[in-house]
Amino acid sequence: MVPLSEAGQPRSVGCGVITASDTRTPETDSSGQLIQDRLTTAGHRVGSYHLVADEPEQIRPLVLSLAQRPDLQVLIITGGTGIAPRDVTYDAIATLITKTLPGFGELFRYLSYLEIGSRAMASRAVAGVCENTLIFSLPGSTKAVRLAMDELILPELRHLTSLLQ
Repeated sequence: MVPLSEAGQPRSVGCGVITASDTRTPETDSSGQLIQDRLTTAGHRVGSYHLVADEPEQIRPLVLSLAQRPDLQVLIITGGTGIAPRDVTYDAIATLITKTLPGFGELFRYLSYLEIGSRAMASRAVAGVCENTLIFSLPGSTKAVRLAMDELILPELRHLTSLLQ
């Protein structure tokens, strides 16, 4: 059970971070590092960090395994949300999500559109619930991760996880 604040929301949320990339290493994973930094600065716990190849057979079982951990209420995945042949994260997790949060992808693409224009339509960023765990799947770009974390995820993380309890 997660300790709640007076407002009934979790004080600190247990989070897992996954970077899906064929080219990054833990040392060059600026997006994964940014997610971890933003989470800990906001008072949340990062209980897991994984760097996996952009391969559905690696992403899917890892997400399922982490979604079953009682100490993790949220998984944030970065990378593989575009339409290039190696962008397979969306495809790997789409069937794992039992409840989607369409507003996340819509808002993310809108905010991205304000920054980068019509190229934002190529993003398949998505959020939803798998095994009572909140999942956010973000592009691999550090700029996109910063936008999603600062404008969408962190302002609502405690509230959204409280709804799942």
